[in-house]
Amino acid sequence: MVTRALVLVHAGVAALWLGSMAYSLFTVQPKLAAMVGRDDTEDAQRILAHGNRWRVVALITVLWVTGTALAVREPGHLGPTSVKAALLAAATALFWWISWRAWPRRVFALPAEIPALQRQFRAVALAMFGLVGAAFVISYLW
Repeated sequence: MVTRALVLVHAGVAALWLGSMAYSLFTVQPKLAAMVGRDDTEDAQRILAHGNRWRVVALITVLWVTGTALAVREPGHLGPTSVKAALLAAATALFWWISWRAWPRRVFALPAEIPALQRQFRAVALAMFGLVGAAFVISYLW
C-alpha cells in the first residue's frame, strides 16, 4: 500500500510539473505578447512568475523524496531509477540556474539585453521540459 501511495504522489507531482511547463511554454508565453503588447511582455512575465519559484522547489523536493523512497523500496529497478535521477538532477540544476542566476540578471537587464535573455530562458525551459518529460516516460515504461 505504501509503494502505491508513493507512486501515486510521485507520478502526480511529475505530471503537475510537466503539465505546468507545457501550459506555460506552449500556451501562456506565446499568447502573452499578443495580449499585452511586445513592450509590456517582460512586466507581465515578471508578474506571472512572482512567488512561483518556491512552488516549483516544493514539487522538485517531493519528486526527490518520493523517488528516493521508491528506489529504496523497489531496488530491482536500479537502472531506470538511475537514469531518472540523472534527468531530475539536470532539470533541478537548470531550475536553480534560471531561478537564482538568470532571473535576477533578466530583472535588471537593459532593454537591449532582453531579447537575448528571453531566447536563453526559452531554450533552458525547453530543455527542462524535455528532461522532466523523459523522466516521466521512463517512469511509465518501468
